[in-house]
Amino acid sequence: MSTDLSDQGQDRPELQKAIEELAESGFVGVQLRVNDEQGEWVGSAGARELGRSAEPLTNGHFRIGSSTKSFVATSVLLLVAEGRIGLDTPAGDYLPEFDLDPRITVRMLLQHTSGIFNHTGELYEDGTIVLGVPWQGKEWVDNRFRTYLPEELVRLSLSKPARFAPGTGWSYANTNYVLARLVVEKVTGHAFAEELQRLVLGPLGMTGTVAPGASPEIPEPHNHGYYRYEDAGQERTVDVTRQNPSWVGAGGDMISTTQDLHTYFSALMGGKLLPADLLAEMRTPEATVGYGLGVFAQETEGGTVFHHNGATMGSAALMYSTRDGSRTLTAGLTWVDDAELSIAPAFRTAQQRFVDEVLCGKLGR
Repeated sequence: MSTDLSDQGQDRPELQKAIEELAESGFVGVQLRVNDEQGEWVGSAGARELGRSAEPLTNGHFRIGSSTKSFVATSVLLLVAEGRIGLDTPAGDYLPEFDLDPRITVRMLLQHTSGIFNHTGELYEDGTIVLGVPWQGKEWVDNRFRTYLPEELVRLSLSKPARFAPGTGWSYANTNYVLARLVVEKVTGHAFAEELQRLVLGPLGMTGTVAPGASPEIPEPHNHGYYRYEDAGQERTVDVTRQNPSWVGAGGDMISTTQDLHTYFSALMGGKLLPADLLAEMRTPEATVGYGLGVFAQETEGGTVFHHNGATMGSAALMYSTRDGSRTLTAGLTWVDDAELSIAPAFRTAQQRFVDEVLCGKLGR
């Protein structure tokens, strides 16, 4: 257990209790940061490494999974603001090499309404599963340092039938964001990491966030994540803190800290990053699940909350904010992952509990 009382005398036992119960529900380590009208509270629970007693860090680096998509969307929208990308321009105009359906616009990539097949696999309404890039079990473990090129992921997607005609449905596909990042690189002539630094990280003074590309490294300090799998009838658990995230690419490869996620999301929601008209576009949800452009809009008892959480092998991020950015919750979670995604129910419970307690004020303050 670790608590950092950033504001003298601030005591939030309900938050410490929540993360300790969360750690006990199956997570190895939990680090939580809450910024609200009471100031800032930072705490952790569980362990930094499996089987060791060292407390988890309160601001360690962790893999943020699909929270990456929010950074990609913001970068695209900042280039829209610069007049270099058209939100409703066909994506194929920027990436002619893929022969994309000309009806697919940049907006559809950011909103998951392109209909493109998800390169990490699809689950269809009738229960049919169509596999994509391997990301489960021994096959993934044995290949966790393999590099996939973004173009490889896109071509895998395009080799499969589209889910629906562009703009006529909603389906979450990591490939949409692989394409969006390629658009950024094409129009600027720079690697995405360079543009992210210019557009977001530099202006906000964020020093703990990395777009790693194909590098398996994670900056120190960090908590550890794990993966459990079966090998020749034996159950094995391996430390997967180091892994090559290029299999998911811009759909979920970034690394950050709770401090940086707070800095970013509070600035974004507070109107300090995007022009007002583009922030409004970003926050306008489609009707199916409430997905805007790189953010989810969730209606709660306390009003609309915006978020984009993410998970990858053994690591996850929570990133929530109220509409004006005045109240945020950011968290990094580590656990022992497996092919059955057995941690998923606990992860969903954690998200709902934090929303209730921090953003809806259900517990005493």
